Amino acid sequence: MTNILYGVNGEGAGHSTRAKEVISHLQERGNAIHVVSFDRGLANLRKDFEVTEIFGWRLAYVNNQVRYRRTVARNLLTARRTAASVSRLKTLIDERRIDLVVTDFEPLSCHAGQRKRLPVISIDNQHCLTNADVSYPRQYRRDASAAKIVTRLMVPRANAYLVTSFFAAQVTRPNTFLFPPILRDCILQAKPRVGEHVLVYVTSPAPVLEKLLASVRCSFVAYGFGREGQAGNIVYKKPSLDGFLADLIAAKAVIANAGFSLVTEALHLGKPYLAVPVAHQFEQIFNAYWLEKAGYGAYWEGLNKERVESFLFNLPHFREKLASYPRQGNDALFAKLDALIAELTNSTRGRN
Repeated sequence: MTNILYGVNGEGAGHSTRAKEVISHLQERGNAIHVVSFDRGLANLRKDFEVTEIFGWRLAYVNNQVRYRRTVARNLLTARRTAASVSRLKTLIDERRIDLVVTDFEPLSCHAGQRKRLPVISIDNQHCLTNADVSYPRQYRRDASAAKIVTRLMVPRANAYLVTSFFAAQVTRPNTFLFPPILRDCILQAKPRVGEHVLVYVTSPAPVLEKLLASVRCSFVAYGFGREGQAGNIVYKKPSLDGFLADLIAAKAVIANAGFSLVTEALHLGKPYLAVPVAHQFEQIFNAYWLEKAGYGAYWEGLNKERVESFLFNLPHFREKLASYPRQGNDALFAKLDALIAELTNSTRGRN
């Protein structure tokens, strides 16, 4: 049995969603997992696992736009709280006799593990930007540079990087391995169908988008607008994991921001995707760019009626491209993770 400290970034739901699948696998393999997280990661994972709360580094938003310089500056100002959490983690490492750290874009578990001279394995999609040969629109060079700096600061000098991606890329950094996205079992087992509605998801109320969708001849099921009930061609629903999953499985397409988890689940289910990335959140711009580049959908920084109708008109073309999307499970990544844990813990124990 290996004692593993598993750090999970708490921003958004994507990190904890995939971490749950990995943690469950590791437990099934007989490992003892000690999870640390914050915010939504803490709330989502504590239902199924014992989770220790730590302080979390966060992206800084101004007017719904990510500001990378402010992100770095704001997190530097939290040095005392960061130091307290790192100290707590070092104590946890000693008390639980931790052998190895796995981190999903959570920096403090990485730093604490390295100070204790433990091996660190990184699992995330963000390092595709820094550890692989990838392209992106030239107008986002500054955002890309800032995103690379933040990514390198989050998990530096890991012993191995298991990077997930929904497109093929050439790895450029040592000890980096590329895998398909980690998917929930309910997605892998789902039997998708093409219904009549388009699923719409936003992270905050969007009255301009509501008005736009009301003018399009199509049925929409909408989440994240802070309301319930039907208004014309739009059915508004309250947050519900089961309800959202059912509507995703039955949707004929998706209109949403470009978070990695929703994009990759939709693509696996064969759903054309109209992406509207959060402004200056380069990870979402990056996802949206590659989604469109692969022919699985379209992306715009702002929508209008013509763009939505063009997307709907081209659904057959997007579905044709999605028919050849490489649908794979989590087995390859899990097998590599198991091998790395055995290799790294054996070498560490050999030095002791």
